[in-house]
Amino acid sequence: MTNRGFNTLKPGNNYSAQDLDSFVSTKDVLLLSNNGSQLFTEPDREYKVIHEFEGFFEHSSQEGEKYYREKKAYVVEKV
Repeated sequence: MTNRGFNTLKPGNNYSAQDLDSFVSTKDVLLLSNNGSQLFTEPDREYKVIHEFEGFFEHSSQEGEKYYREKKAYVVEKV
């Protein structure tokens, strides 16, 4: 998919690492990948969006509290 500038990722669709890089650079989102820190090392590698979440819980180690963050989160895996 070469459509740069899209507003959301759709579960079930494949995206290149380059598309994902462009997406997270322009949106306030969380991206989880099974490819560790190598997600953006191969721009043409394809990833499939497995899950989309409206938010997530985050633990603050400084305050010891858990907070719900209303922030889109996506889980992607290598194709």
